[in-house]
Amino acid sequence: MRNPEELTFGFIGIGLIGGSVAKALRRVYPGCKIIVYNRGAKPRVMAMNDGTANITVDKVDDTFQECDYIFLCTPVERNVEYLDTLKDIIKKDCIITDVGSVKTNIHESVSKLKMETNFIGGHPMAGSEKTSYEFANDRLLENAYYAVTPTDVVNKSYIEEYTKIISDIGAIPIRITYQEHDRVVAAISHLPHIIASSLVNLVKHNDSDSEYMKTIAAGGFKDITRIASSSPEMWEQICMTNNTNISEMLGLYIDDLKTIQNELDTKNGQAINEMISESRDYRDNLDEHNNSIIQRSYSIFCDIIDESGAIATIATILATNGVSIKNIGIIHNREHEEGVLKISFYDEFSANKAIEQLERHRYKVFKR
Repeated sequence: MRNPEELTFGFIGIGLIGGSVAKALRRVYPGCKIIVYNRGAKPRVMAMNDGTANITVDKVDDTFQECDYIFLCTPVERNVEYLDTLKDIIKKDCIITDVGSVKTNIHESVSKLKMETNFIGGHPMAGSEKTSYEFANDRLLENAYYAVTPTDVVNKSYIEEYTKIISDIGAIPIRITYQEHDRVVAAISHLPHIIASSLVNLVKHNDSDSEYMKTIAAGGFKDITRIASSSPEMWEQICMTNNTNISEMLGLYIDDLKTIQNELDTKNGQAINEMISESRDYRDNLDEHNNSIIQRSYSIFCDIIDESGAIATIATILATNGVSIKNIGIIHNREHEEGVLKISFYDEFSANKAIEQLERHRYKVFKR
């Protein structure tokens, strides 16, 4: 296995994920060389100024000839386009990888271009609602699952080396076929986004002129539909590149919904009880300690007295102690929540620090 400190890593695109991988590599392998291409100039300048990149370029050219690894970190359809360019540039033992959330399309393109010996697919299952290099950080992938989808013919020594690199930056590598990967993410990520969007639109299209649904919707409804606020352009690409798997899972889900509808129509309370009990038990056993392919929400709930300046006081306490708030507001529909005030944060550390500070000031705080 080669010395990682002596490797050269190339990045095609350096947004949130690409930037976070590059920063993590710089942290764990300070002696490595990192070459960066990005269409926009600002991320390139930032990557040079913060010490992440050794070289930045404004086009994909022969500069990438010296790379031992090249990470494709652009939208899933554009990643495929760069393979054509890289085929005639890379050296014989270069490994190309990607960070796309759909793997079939790029694996099929690799096969057509006869580049199987130079490709190992990858998908870091982490992210953030903030998507630019500006918000990349070297710890984003810590404890996040990282799918590794090698071709059948790539040298096993490179698979082992690549897997170790993923482990070294703090992620948890999972070796899986690209076909199984796309079926898995269709069920746990892609379909939930479609369901969330369709559920929001169901409420929108069936609300009365008085908009009581919109007025009362809060708490649980906003939480289970939070991912409906994702980028339409990004999710169009994902849906179009993994349409077969998503359609299969959607069909299975529709069958389940029809079964539930029949149980409601026939007043089969026992079946409803068993369904909710089974789902509760399964969900309660999901791992909460690892990063997720769907970004988690970090919120706390606080009891306050309805008086002038109450929210401002809390905001001041948190700001004084260096805690950044993502959102703050009164919960009017509290059927499923404890606490009058909901405060959301960008990460778990901030949420925990907020609890510590507010409890120190004798506030009653509940954590989701």
